Amino acid sequence: MNKIIFPNGEGGICVVHPTGELPFEEVCRKDVPAGTPYLILTDDSEIADRTFREAWEADFSNPDGYGIGDEAWFAEKAAAEAERLAAEEAAAEQTVDAPAEEVSE
Repeated sequence: MNKIIFPNGEGGICVVHPTGELPFEEVCRKDVPAGTPYLILTDDSEIADRTFREAWEADFSNPDGYGIGDEAWFAEKAAAEAERLAAEEAAAEQTVDAPAEEVSE
């Protein structure tokens, strides 16, 4: 399974192991701090040996993306949900306000 790595700001590297509950791209955006570059590892053999975990190094000069952080991610999701609910409410109001069709015999 793919892993996400990003610099922890203290000279080390953080590793994220997605659970599959969210799409992988969403995990990258949410779990990597805002503005922090990340890399996607498709082969976890690079991080399999934890003996020298504190000595791991990675080149983040050409990242796979940048995180937005959990606060921005949750705010984005809340805004999308509010927009969806408003659209449903507007559609329901149009249905209620629509004139009834006359039935001819």
